[in-house]
Amino acid sequence: MSLQQRLVTLNERHGALESRIAEEGGRPRPNDTALAQMKREKLRLKEEMERLRSNHTVS
Repeated sequence: MSLQQRLVTLNERHGALESRIAEEGGRPRPNDTALAQMKREKLRLKEEMERLRSNHTVS
């Protein structure tokens, strides 16, 4: 998988999590544990995308 394809995949997963977080947060009684887990995963994906971009520009 090329760097660009990996970034696209990560970005798609990040966007999907963003939608799930918004959906869960909009519920009358959101599942706080699930929200926290999704937010951690979203942050991990963002950090991985940033790391890949910075490594690519340094090379």
